[in-house]
Amino acid sequence: MSHEAISVFDMFKIGVGPSSSHTLGPWRAAQQFTQALINKNLLNDVKAIRVLLYGSLAKTGVGHGTDIAVQLGLSGDDPVSFDVNNIDAKIADIKHMKKILLSGKHEIDFDPAEDIEFLMSESLPFHPNALSFLVTLHNDENFAETFYSIGGGFVTKEGESQDSTADVHLPFPINTSDELLHWCMKTGHNISEVVLENETAWRSEAATKAGLLDIWNVMKACIYRGCHVAGMLPGGLQVKRRAASLNDKLMNGRTYTDYNSWLQLVKDGGNNFTYILDWVSCFALAVNEENASFGRVVTAPTNGAAGVIPAVLQYYIAFCDGDKEEKIIQFLLTAAEVGSIFKKGATISAAMGGCQAEIGVSSAMAAAALTECLGGTQRQTLMAAEIAMEHHLGMTCDPIGGLVQVPCIERNTMGAIKAITASQLAMQSTPDYAKVSLDGVIKTMWETALDMNHKYKETADGGLAVNVPLSLSEC
Repeated sequence: MSHEAISVFDMFKIGVGPSSSHTLGPWRAAQQFTQALINKNLLNDVKAIRVLLYGSLAKTGVGHGTDIAVQLGLSGDDPVSFDVNNIDAKIADIKHMKKILLSGKHEIDFDPAEDIEFLMSESLPFHPNALSFLVTLHNDENFAETFYSIGGGFVTKEGESQDSTADVHLPFPINTSDELLHWCMKTGHNISEVVLENETAWRSEAATKAGLLDIWNVMKACIYRGCHVAGMLPGGLQVKRRAASLNDKLMNGRTYTDYNSWLQLVKDGGNNFTYILDWVSCFALAVNEENASFGRVVTAPTNGAAGVIPAVLQYYIAFCDGDKEEKIIQFLLTAAEVGSIFKKGATISAAMGGCQAEIGVSSAMAAAALTECLGGTQRQTLMAAEIAMEHHLGMTCDPIGGLVQVPCIERNTMGAIKAITASQLAMQSTPDYAKVSLDGVIKTMWETALDMNHKYKETADGGLAVNVPLSLSEC
């Protein structure tokens, strides 16, 4: 049996909201396409480009900023480093000038209103999230390339093997939770230790640890920023941001100057159940309000579910004495491995599996990570992941107006709370008596995804998306 090699930095990607599959993926696809033009010495020969968006990318593409992401990718901007404060100005300039500078080097005529097409009624068989780039050269030759955004910012090109990791040989090859447990038992390692050794197939241990701390720095910056920005979210739904007002209420007039002094005040507030519950909700709201506002976030494993893992990790840091670099690294390593097993055995794409593939997977990842960091055994850690997903099975993706706002933002708070509850249940349980395994729930999740009506898979054609008036605010 072949084993797919997925790095922790495949599961955690720094990018821009609001969607990993509808924003980050198309952005990366456009980057890959322009880089291919450069590699073939064709960039300066391009006369015109049209972009076709299919299926789910078309139906919810405006709300997810797919057209914006494509333009930024074609321009050569990178989602990791591009200043999110400049997005509106850059897009407005392209619209006004009706020109785009391909890869920042070659200017062509480009009218987004005409040259980006949303094919609502067309879908390609491989994956609902598809986009094609149609190129005309100065010699009037034409060619096209098609890409698929398969969830979590992962992109595959039509006609190319999906297995880009065939040459990566891991010390502990893993596709399933049973295989992961096998290696843990054989080596005596916990899950994060197994993952850390596997990461040496790509880079040094020191580089992995440094990269994970960078991931956390982006997450905590996103939490802190989201806790201090008020107003309405973009997109026309008139959804009010709530994290800032909740933060103010919980701070109750206490003053601070930066993240560290803010965190200390959070800790000083005590361990009252409702107090902790409110803070976990606040952390998750903050991240996903930033995500909905084209802010910088980390896919965890997707943008729509980006708030769950930061919220649970921030909970662990603030209320479980987890503010130590090694524990933060341990948390992220464990979470990533559980996420990769879900990706291998099912999907992390809402367009393929509904919201169970996003909030459900992120909740399972967070539950496992918290359990290991709290001292749970390997079996308890996997049990926590199973419990979290078991109680997300069948969750639909039905974004109102095609925006990652309602119900997506609140779902991140629920996913975070479920993760903490799942961890607590697992820590108080004997896994030998569990009736459902993690591999069993992953198999069930995938079967559920296959049975789920397509209108509940990120199309905005069913559920809340068709039963709630667009003028209704989330209250």
